Formats: sequence, structure tokens, C-alpha cells
Amino acid sequence: METMLRSVAMSGYFDVTRRVGLNPVELAQQVGIDTAALANPDDRIPATAACRLLELTAEKASCPTFALQMAETRQKFGTGVINVLLAHKRTLREVLLATAEYRHLLNEALAVYVEDVGETVTIREELVVEPGTPTNQAIELAVGVLWRHSSALLGDHWKPRSVHFVHQGPKDLTFHRRFFGCPLEFGSDFNGFVCAAADLDYPNPAADPELVRYAESLADSLNVTGVDSTALEVRKAIYLLLPVEQATVELVARHLRLSVRTMQRQLELAHTSFSRLVEEVRGELAVRYMSNPRYPIGRVSALLGYSQQGSFTNWFNSRFGVTPRDWRNRHLK
Repeated sequence: METMLRSVAMSGYFDVTRRVGLNPVELAQQVGIDTAALANPDDRIPATAACRLLELTAEKASCPTFALQMAETRQKFGTGVINVLLAHKRTLREVLLATAEYRHLLNEALAVYVEDVGETVTIREELVVEPGTPTNQAIELAVGVLWRHSSALLGDHWKPRSVHFVHQGPKDLTFHRRFFGCPLEFGSDFNGFVCAAADLDYPNPAADPELVRYAESLADSLNVTGVDSTALEVRKAIYLLLPVEQATVELVARHLRLSVRTMQRQLELAHTSFSRLVEEVRGELAVRYMSNPRYPIGRVSALLGYSQQGSFTNWFNSRFGVTPRDWRNRHLK
């Protein structure tokens, strides 16, 4: 099943592309996106093609801040039932939970996870698309949009301690520093923010419980999922939970608000299994982390769920045919 997103997720693409002197219609056609669908916020387009479009445009324009410039055009939550629902939730924490609940109506490829550690909260974002798809621009767009929405919701009370990206940053970080206004960490273990737990629970001055209930009554009838989407959601959960050593069948099922038995049955109907998905995601993340020379092999081992580096080496050798050190020597020359 092809992963899709609503075209509203690409809001600002046409304007920013023209601003950097390129033709958005021609570029969309190059990656196989129907420009009429891209222009209609309620239409759906393939997530993988959208990622490729952002990378292509940024490269053609020699503009590494292209996606963040798109995010900068987002002043507030947009229109539509889901955005009304999000804009009037009581707290940012409730917004994030609702984003996960109604993910099928927003962006099937995007996963969001909130990890509480004492008085600190880590908000992790992950894009799960076709393996090998470049996602740097799409990740910066997703993180940038969440930043803008959070700022619109909380105003001066939105003060994250740091912003994190897995990929390496551009040489000139002037635009990134101005956009986020807080410490940046590229080459990190995750994409997202670290902030105070109190920020997530600060009251939204625009909260309207009655309006939220009405919007939920409309959205619930549209929020229908099938067995194929369950496999995708499990994969997304594993992407988020494996690096924090929580990708067990019980914790993934709890994250998806399913019983273990129901989740496993739906995976069987989709002709896969939990262990198979863990293996696939571990392989994809191995390539990502091993491609980053800042990560010692021992750190990669831990991020992939191995407490013993020897066990990781044996697994890596059986999957890729070489040791982690040999793989890195061949690919990072």
C-alpha cells in the first residue's frame, strides 16, 4: 500500500518555489505528482514523491533552507475539520495525541512520539517512506511546521531547549538559527525537540471543548483504517521506539492502542509479522546510523537495540555480508 499525505502538508510549495525562481509545475511533473492534486489541500499525493519533490527543488535552487521557508509561511493551523480540532485542544500535549489519533487524515508517513523524562519532554518525529528516499527537506518541513503550530498555540510560552535533526546541517545556519531561536543539534539521534514538560501542559487560550467535540464527531467517521495501515503504523512505531529500547511487541501495541493479539492478527492479514517488521526497520536504521561518521559503532549498536556490540556485529554481518567496520570503510571513503 502506497503511503499518502494530504496536499495541505505541502502548503507553501508553489509560492516558495516561484520565489526561488523555479517552475513548480514542471518540478512536480518530474517526480510524477499530479499538480492539480498538489494544488488542492484536500487531495492526497504519494509521500515518497513529495519527499523527492522537496529534495529536487532544494537542489535545483541551491537552497538548503527551502523546506524551512515553506514552514515559515504557516502562520497558524489551517482550515478543515482536523485543523479546527487541533487548534482548539486544551494543551499542546492534547494536540500531539490528536495528531497521532487522526494521522490517517493528515500524513500517513509521519510518526510523532512524546517521551517524558522527569521535567523534560522529547518530541520525536519520524518519516517512514520507501527505503532510500531522501528525507532531509521533508523532515525539516515537518519539524518546522510543528514548531510554527506550537508557537501559534502557546505564543511566548513555547520555549524549547533544543531542536534536533538526524542529518547533517548546511554550512550556513543563519536561517535555521533565526527560525528556531534556540540551540540546534545536527547529526543527532532523533528529529524533533527537547522542551520542558510544563510547556506541553500550558493552557491553550483558544481552547474550545464544544468545538473540539463537534469536530471529533465529524472526523471519527472518516478515520477508518485497514490491515495494511496497521502494518504501516507498526513500522512507524518501531522507527520511533527502537532507538529508545522500547520496540517490544507489548509497548508497540500499547503505543497504537491495540491489544497484542489484535495487532498480531492484523499483521498476519497483511502477510507480515512483528518480528519481520522489526528486522526490516533495524536494517533501514542501520544504514542511516552507519552512514553518519559521528556515530561510533558501539553507539549504533545501542540505537538498534543491542546491549552487546558482539551481537550487533554478528547480526550486521549476517544481513549485509560484512562487518560494521568494513561496511563503514567501504561506504564513507
